[in-house]
Amino acid sequence: MKKLPIGYSIFKDVIEENCLYVDKTKFAFELIASGRYYFLSRPRRFGKSLFLDTLRTIFEGKKELFKGLYIYDKYDWNRNYPVIRISFSDGRINSQEAFNLYVEEILDKNQRDLNTISPKSFSPSGYFKRLIEEVYKAYKQKVVVLIDEYDKPILDNIENTEVARELREELKSFYNVIKGADEYLKFVFITGVSKFSKVSLFSGLNNLNDITLDKSYATICGYTQKDLETVFFEYLKGQNFEEIKKWYNGYKWLGEALYNPFDILLFIQKGFEYDNYWFSTGTPAFLLKLIEKNKYYLPNLENIIADRRILDSFDVDNIELETLMWQTGYLTIEKAFETPRGMKYELKIPNKEVELSLMGTIADYLSRVDKSEIYKDSIYEALLHANFSEFEKQLKSLFASIPYNNFTGAKLYEYEGYYASVFYAYVKSLGVEVIGEDVTNKGRIDITVKMPDAIYIFEFKTDGEGALGQIKDKRYYEKYVSLQKPIYLVGIEFSSSERNVVKVEWEKAGEGTSSF
Repeated sequence: MKKLPIGYSIFKDVIEENCLYVDKTKFAFELIASGRYYFLSRPRRFGKSLFLDTLRTIFEGKKELFKGLYIYDKYDWNRNYPVIRISFSDGRINSQEAFNLYVEEILDKNQRDLNTISPKSFSPSGYFKRLIEEVYKAYKQKVVVLIDEYDKPILDNIENTEVARELREELKSFYNVIKGADEYLKFVFITGVSKFSKVSLFSGLNNLNDITLDKSYATICGYTQKDLETVFFEYLKGQNFEEIKKWYNGYKWLGEALYNPFDILLFIQKGFEYDNYWFSTGTPAFLLKLIEKNKYYLPNLENIIADRRILDSFDVDNIELETLMWQTGYLTIEKAFETPRGMKYELKIPNKEVELSLMGTIADYLSRVDKSEIYKDSIYEALLHANFSEFEKQLKSLFASIPYNNFTGAKLYEYEGYYASVFYAYVKSLGVEVIGEDVTNKGRIDITVKMPDAIYIFEFKTDGEGALGQIKDKRYYEKYVSLQKPIYLVGIEFSSSERNVVKVEWEKAGEGTSSF
C-alpha cells in the first residue's frame, strides 16, 4: 500500500515518494478556468498548504506529476507561468522589524528561485511590487502569486493588541500591492485560518473572491466519507466506520461533512487508536482567556445562531468568541436557513474529538484543579449509578479544590454562570450526551445529561433557593417521558460567600424530594 502523507505539504514529494493522494485537482482546474483572485479560510492542518503547492505545480507545467489525476488531460500544459510563493507559516514575527526581515528573506528566496534581480532598498510592499514587475519582465509572462498563512503574524500576536495592530497595517500595505499589480498577474490565491474583514486587511482588494463558504468548493480541503470508503478502504479494513465518523467527521462549510486529514492519517498510523490528534497540535490559549474574560456561559454553545456578519467579523479590535471558535474549527456550520433578515447559520461542535478535548481543556482552565480526571471519573460513576450522595460529595470536593485566587479579580464567584459553566464543561468532557440551555415548551433547562440508563435535568441557582422547584413548576421532565427511562430532577444551589455547593436536592420524576 502507498505511504501515508503525514507531514507532507509539497505535491511533488507526495507523488514521487508514492504517497496516498486524495485528488483535489478538479477544484484547482475549476478555479484556474473561472477566475483570477481567490481567498480561502480553513482551520489549521486541513491541507491548505498542500493544495496551494498543487496549484504551484500546475502553473509550473509539471504535467508528468499529474498522470492519473482529474486535471491531467484537461489543462493546457503548453503555457507555464512563473510563481511567487509566500508563506508566513515558518517562525514567529513579533515586531515590525521582524516582519520586514522575514519578508525580505522570503522575497529574496523567490528572486533567487526565479533567477531575477530587484533592489532590496524598499519597504516590504515596495520590494514585493518590484519583484512582481521584474518577474513579469524576465519571463514575458503574467505572474502567479500564492500566499499561505496570510494571517499568522497577526494571530501569533493576538494577545498583544498593539503589536497585532501594527502588523495588520504592515500586511494591509503588503497585500494591497496585488491590487495595483493587476496588469502583471495571472492568478492569486490566499489562504489562512481566520477571515479578517475586507475593511481591515483587504480594503484595496475588492476583486478578491472569497470561496470559504462557496458550496462549490466546500470539500476543497479535507476528506469526505466517500474518500474514506474508497481511497482509504484498504487502510481502514475491519474498522468501525460509524465510530470513526462520530469521532472525526463533522466539519462543514455549507456542503458535505468532512474529516480533518491529520486525524485520519494519524488514526491509521497509530494503529486505530481514538485520540485527539488534531486538537493536540494547538492549544487554544487565547480562546480560553476570552471565555474567562467575557464570563461566557458555556451551555450557550448548544444554541448559537450566527449571521454572515458574525462569521466574517474577526479583527484585532473586534473578536467575538463565536467567530473565533468557528474560524479555528472548534465550531462548524450545522445548517443554514433563510430568514426575513438574511441567512442565518446554526453552529455546533463538529465531533467527539473536539467535544471531549475542548471541554476537558476548558474545564481544567476554568477550575485550575490538579488531577481533574479523578473528579471527572467520579462524577461519571455517581451519575451512572444515580448515587446522589457521592455526586454531591464529588461536586463539593471539586469546587473546594479550585484555588482561591481563581475567584478574585474578576469575581467569578458572583457570576452564577461560572458554576454551571464549570459543571457543563466537566460533564461534557465525559463523552455522554449533554444539552445546555435545553429548550422545552415551558422554558429552558440549564443542563440535561443523557446517561445510558437515565436522564438528568439540572437547574442551578446562586445565593437563592428554588432550583428544584423551578424544574417541577415548569414540568421540564415532560420532554423526556417518551424515552421511557428514569428521569432525575436535580436542583443545585451555590453560595458566592462559601464559593461552593450548599445544597443538592433531587427527585425522581413521579416520586418525592430528597436532599443532602
